[in-house]
Amino acid sequence: MTHAASALHDSLQEPAIALDIRRVAGRIGAEIRGVRLTADLDETNISAIKLALLKYKVLFFRGQQHLDDTTQEGLAQRFGELVAHPTVPKIAGTGHLLELDSNHGARANSWHTDVTFVEAYPKISILRAVLIPPYGGDTVWANTAAAYEHLPQALKDLADGLRALHTNAYDYAATHVDASTESLKRYREVFTSTLYETEHPVVHIHPETGERSLILGHFVQRLQGLSSSDSNHLLALFHDHITRQENTVRWNWTQGDVALWDNRATQHYAINDYGDAHRIVRRATVQGEVPIGVDGRRSVALKPSGPAKDRPRHDAVPPATA
Repeated sequence: MTHAASALHDSLQEPAIALDIRRVAGRIGAEIRGVRLTADLDETNISAIKLALLKYKVLFFRGQQHLDDTTQEGLAQRFGELVAHPTVPKIAGTGHLLELDSNHGARANSWHTDVTFVEAYPKISILRAVLIPPYGGDTVWANTAAAYEHLPQALKDLADGLRALHTNAYDYAATHVDASTESLKRYREVFTSTLYETEHPVVHIHPETGERSLILGHFVQRLQGLSSSDSNHLLALFHDHITRQENTVRWNWTQGDVALWDNRATQHYAINDYGDAHRIVRRATVQGEVPIGVDGRRSVALKPSGPAKDRPRHDAVPPATA
């Protein structure tokens, strides 16, 4: 048993109850059946779900149509302190909920880990399907811990010593090849309304499982200390390992589905293949921890600069328009 697998095994004690868990793919993803998600779900079930999340990285729940914005936020709070998106306005009348509406440019068809351009990016995301197109619109997740685990040793050694600059001012048009004019406008005016830059280790130690996991995705601008050419080649190499089909799971949404994923050990890709059909999902996110690399060095926020108390708060977003 490898060190990472041993740490994971030791950390995942048997839950007090046995959930009805059906694995969806070999290395990532499981559907949990027979659980009605609510804000007041008993602690035994919550604890069991947390353990399953650490093991499977992304969990799926069908038939949760009873959830609304308030109960989704209440459920999410059972997993930690909620945090709003740093720049995109929250839904009016909610504390921290983000709406992703395809009619307003929300078609994130590129691989990413949520909000890695901030220092302590979210540890858990909870996504609820509000309106699903009649075809397409699936989401794919990749297990970045499994990707690291299956790297050749020489590439592990290389990745362990690298650090990467993440920013919300990335090349949106290049990573969203089918982006509409409205999407590009929204990106410039809203998503980059405050510029963030953070240096993360390429490999971090998961604070709960001890696994080593890759922190990459479309918010990475470059690998620090390397030429653009070398950086681009290495990023492409690691990206190819992350998104190998063996490391992925694909979910075909139905209205009322809920997906819950460990944002510290995954990337995801929302597939933009549903034409002019309408797709709305709403996301709650749980505050994460500042990553720590293999060498013990923590991530560092570069922009906005200055003491943490002077930086914009994650919940200090402009009011949502009607």
